[in-house]
Amino acid sequence: MDEPECDDTLDDWFIESLKTYKDLYVYQLECPTKVIEWTSGRTVCVAGYSSSKNEILELRLPPKLFASENKGLCAERDFKVVHGGFTDGPVQCLKHVPGTRCVVTNDGRSSELQVWELGGDDSDVIRRTGSVAGRSGASEGGSRIAARLSSQPQVLHGAQSGDVQLTQLTSGQPLFKLETDSADPLSSLQFVADSVFLACCCNGNVYIADTRTAAAPQLSPPPASSGESVLWWTDASSGSSCLDPTSCRIVRLSSSGQAVVSDLRNQREAASQAQLDAQSHRCNLDDVRVSWAPALDGCIAVSGFSGAVQIYNTSVWRSELQEAQPLFQHRGHTVSSQSDDGVFVTSHVWHPERPRTLLSAASDGSVHVWDWVDQSAGS
Repeated sequence: MDEPECDDTLDDWFIESLKTYKDLYVYQLECPTKVIEWTSGRTVCVAGYSSSKNEILELRLPPKLFASENKGLCAERDFKVVHGGFTDGPVQCLKHVPGTRCVVTNDGRSSELQVWELGGDDSDVIRRTGSVAGRSGASEGGSRIAARLSSQPQVLHGAQSGDVQLTQLTSGQPLFKLETDSADPLSSLQFVADSVFLACCCNGNVYIADTRTAAAPQLSPPPASSGESVLWWTDASSGSSCLDPTSCRIVRLSSSGQAVVSDLRNQREAASQAQLDAQSHRCNLDDVRVSWAPALDGCIAVSGFSGAVQIYNTSVWRSELQEAQPLFQHRGHTVSSQSDDGVFVTSHVWHPERPRTLLSAASDGSVHVWDWVDQSAGS
C-alpha cells in the first residue's frame, strides 16, 4: 500500500472510529509484547519477547478512560510507566499473583519460572527476587502459568500435561502434582474455582483436576474437527456464573478457525459452535488468544490470526456448525501502523469489570486500550 492510499485508509478509519468507539487510547513500546496482565483495575504489566534483554513495565492506563462524567475536563489521556525493570531474556508468559505485588514469568525456553517484585510507592523498580523450578528441564514452548488468591501465594505451572504442579511461591515446595500418563504440550492453565483447574492441551484435550484430591483428573477429549486442525486454544468463562465450577462454559478454538462451546458438566457434546471469519494460516502455539468476556455474557474475543481483534457473540450460535461474523473488529493496529511488514496482534485482554473495554498489543510495539460500541444493540 503506497503512502497516499495508507493515509486515506487511516483517515477513513479515524472517522469511522468516532462512531464505533466510546474510548480509544494508544501507547508505543520500544519492543513488542506478547503478555498483558492486569495488576489492578487501572494498571497492567507488559514485557518484551526479543531473544536478549527486554523491558518489563507496569503501565497505568489513561485517567481519562475512567472519568465517569465530564471527560473533556480530564486532560490526562496518556499511558504512564509507574514501575520498570529489565529481563535477561524473552518473556513468553506472565501472571500476576493475586493479593501480592509479584508477577511470575517464563522465558519459553525452559520450565523454570522467574519471580518479580513490582515495587511500591517507595520504589519505581521491578526487581527479580527468585525463581521456581519446574518438573522438567528444557521445553519447547515453555511453561504455562496460573495463579489464585490464597493466604500463602501459590502458582500452578507446567509445560506438558504430565509435569503440571502447584508450588508455594515463598518456599518453592510442591503442593500438588497432576498425575497423567500423557505428555501433551499445554496451551494454557486456568483455575475455575479455588481448588479446581483446567490443564488445556494444544491437541484439544482438557484435563479437569482438583488439588484437594489425588484422584486421577477427568479427561475431556477434543471436539470433532471440521478440518485438519493442528492446534487448539481454550478458555473457561469466569465471574459470577462460575461460582459453581460445573456451570462454567469452555470455548475451544482450532487453528482452522472452528470454535466450539461446551459445558463443563457435559464436555462430550457441543452446546454451540461456529466457523469463525478468521484468516487461516500456519499458527504457532503462542500466536492465538481466545478469551471470554468477564462482564459481557456470551461474548468472546479472538486474536492472532490477523492484525485485528474480533469480538463474537456465542449466544446466537447453534449446536450445528455454521459460519459466524464478528460482532465487532478492532483494526486499529493495522491501519495506524508505520511498519512495512504485516502487523499482527500478539495479545489481548478484557478489562475485569468494564464490559466492553479491552487492551491489545501488536507486533509493531503498539498497545491500544479501547471501549467498543455494540451498534447491533443500537447503543
